[in-house]
Amino acid sequence: MSTKLTLRLDEALIQKAKAFAKSRDKSVSQLVADYFFLLQAPSQGDLDEIGPLTRSLRGILKGANLDEEDYRRYLERKHS
Repeated sequence: MSTKLTLRLDEALIQKAKAFAKSRDKSVSQLVADYFFLLQAPSQGDLDEIGPLTRSLRGILKGANLDEEDYRRYLERKHS
């Protein structure tokens, strides 16, 4: 069940939040919900010490079968 929540924030912060949400094809409400969801997640040890952006990338390449050679080739292409 979704319930309405009113937040009072600085106008500049609201504009930044809207721009951030738009750049990720999300609503501000979804950003807030995602953040609140992270707050309720059980502690994950060292993951609590890293930033939310880095934490959100955890596992993104799971099963990709990439290795150092793939990274070396990528860097060679990028810098040639």
